[in-house]
Amino acid sequence: MPNEKIEDLVDLEDFAKKNNGAKPPKAKKYRIKIDKEKYTVEVPSMTGREILAKAGMNPVERYQLNQKKHGGKIEVIGLDQSVDFTEPGIERFMTLPMDQNEG
Repeated sequence: MPNEKIEDLVDLEDFAKKNNGAKPPKAKKYRIKIDKEKYTVEVPSMTGREILAKAGMNPVERYQLNQKKHGGKIEVIGLDQSVDFTEPGIERFMTLPMDQNEG
């Protein structure tokens, strides 16, 4: 599609909520929400590891990353799994510490 419009910035959470989980347009930048913070990234996809690092969750191996999609579906994202921000319905990401050991 030669005339496909590329947006400057797409806020994934706002877009998914306003457009009923539709596929977001291609953009130069994406605003992703990780826990309660919003981050602007200049790539159309990132791995779980990169998203955790962006949120300052180090070491990343100690955290689980969950992706919330429109409609409430929660999906676990692996460290080396790639998340495509142009997929329909991505609203936000949530981190969970994995070192829940007693002692």
